[in-house]
Amino acid sequence: MALDKTKIVEELSNATVMEIAALVKELEEKWGVSAAAPVAVAAAPAAGAAAAPAAEAQTHFDVILESLPPEKKIAVIKAVREVKAGLGLAEAKALVEGAPKPVLEGAPKEEAEAAKKKLEDVGAKVTLK
Repeated sequence: MALDKTKIVEELSNATVMEIAALVKELEEKWGVSAAAPVAVAAAPAAGAAAAPAAEAQTHFDVILESLPPEKKIAVIKAVREVKAGLGLAEAKALVEGAPKPVLEGAPKEEAEAAKKKLEDVGAKVTLK
C-alpha cells in the first residue's frame, strides 16, 4: 500500500485542531515517541565543570477565559463551543458565566494559541498559563 501524501494533507486540512491533537497523541503513544522539538543542552564550560541542562520550553498551556463584555456573551459562548469540542450549550454558558475559568487545560501550544485568538476575536479577555 503506497502512502498518498496528498490525501493525508487534504484530510488534515479538513480536521479540527482538537482532532489533530488527538491524532498526534495517539501516534506518540503507539510509537513511543514525542512530537516535541528536541531541546539543546548547553556546552560544558572550560575547566571541566558540568553544564546545566537547558530549561525546557513550556509545550502545553491552559487557556483561561478571564472576562468578556456582557454584550458579547452569546458570541463568546459560540466560540467556547467551537474551541472545546463536545461541549453542550448549557455547559458552555455555565463556563462563560463563571469566568474566570479554564476553557482548555494542558493544550498543545498551537491549539492554545488558536483558541486564545478565536476567543479574543469575539471580545473575550483570555490568558495562557
